[in-house]
Amino acid sequence: MSRREIREQIFKLLFRIEFNSPEEMEEQKELFFLDEENTAKGEDADYISKKYDSIMEKLSEIDRMINEKAECWTTARMGKVELTVLRLAVYEITFDETIPTSVAINEAVELSKKFGQDGSSSFVNGVLSQFA
Repeated sequence: MSRREIREQIFKLLFRIEFNSPEEMEEQKELFFLDEENTAKGEDADYISKKYDSIMEKLSEIDRMINEKAECWTTARMGKVELTVLRLAVYEITFDETIPTSVAINEAVELSKKFGQDGSSSFVNGVLSQFA
């Protein structure tokens, strides 16, 4: 899988957070890897799982950072797609030294174009520019 495809799979797994309780997420993670739409296998699946776990460990810190930087917005008011994209990008910008900030922002904008509504990519880009 390409890095973009892997990032998209991580996004899809993270998106489930918005619809499930924390107690249900381990089962959701298992179901995610059984879903035929998810083509990740072997090392790619391991990478997705580890990155998801790392993001979950830092989720409250990531949300706090988003709330501090997003002017006139809070995570509670954001759309689910935009919030999920921002969580992934902020993790990559702040905690993943293997991904350059510009790449994390560009990939987040592309995810928001693909999965979000009109204006999502501008919103995501605006918030992430505060992290650059």
